[in-house]
Amino acid sequence: MLTRTTVKRRSLRSRFLSWFLRRRFKPKLLRSDFDPARFRVALDRDMGKNPIAKNVNVLPVQQMGINGEWLVPANCGSKRVILYSHGGGYLFGSPLSYRAFTSRLAVACDARVFVLDYRLAPEHPFPGAADDVIAAYRHLLSEHDAANIVLAGDSAGAGLSLSLLVQIRDAGLPMPAAAVLMSPYADLAVTGDSVDSNTRTCAMFSGDAIRRAAATYLNGASALDARASPLYAEFAGFPPLLIYVSDNEVLRDDGLRVAERAAAAAVPTDLRVWRGQPHVWPLFVPVLPEANQVMQEMGDFIRQHSA
Repeated sequence: MLTRTTVKRRSLRSRFLSWFLRRRFKPKLLRSDFDPARFRVALDRDMGKNPIAKNVNVLPVQQMGINGEWLVPANCGSKRVILYSHGGGYLFGSPLSYRAFTSRLAVACDARVFVLDYRLAPEHPFPGAADDVIAAYRHLLSEHDAANIVLAGDSAGAGLSLSLLVQIRDAGLPMPAAAVLMSPYADLAVTGDSVDSNTRTCAMFSGDAIRRAAATYLNGASALDARASPLYAEFAGFPPLLIYVSDNEVLRDDGLRVAERAAAAAVPTDLRVWRGQPHVWPLFVPVLPEANQVMQEMGDFIRQHSA
């Protein structure tokens, strides 16, 4: 079953943020000499300065080949666990750069959030990230009931969450309670019409940037491998999905097609399409009103579907 909601309102802050990203962020990804490693350092430096939610403890994890960090609210009163996979085209992003967002997600969901620090390309191409995320899930299952685990991610991380669902089913492991996907990057064959039609309107990416990221991560592997492009997987047996996309982003059609395939496989699917928002706008809490609303919605959805 597919439920689709369209949100048309747009704040002045959202308009300004899109203007800023289009002029300061987007051009960096189009440079011929773009260096993912150098960009990671700059991203951690800049986004790592953003304050995290109050009364949330950060607990680094480096054990058994699993790297990441826990974000744990001091007054967490549930057994709920979120496995969060960050975005960045499989090239950049880290638990540090996402900490302002993931700490607030922990509070909104009354949950312990584990942010996976998966290996990145080009140093670690496919299937490095896919291998890391299934290893992390197996580790969580050793300590938590699957009914208490929810997957969440944005962009490449949302694609990785879908990849994990494919791997969970193929391995015969118990499914998590639900999954939240923000602007999923689910088709590394890059066949969605919006990749080109929304290149001008997308505040963060272009079709060329998306293609380059896919080629770098795949490193010659097939783009049709469901662990890399879960759009091409069978969705039967997946848990309920909450999906967010913006109507003017280049990855719009990835999210729409994921929702359609999930609904066709009888997966309860809640698709929410927002007008004119930048790619993965929920990350811009607490300064963006639209992000604050989505954070509350995600919290309600995760609380509803997990113990």
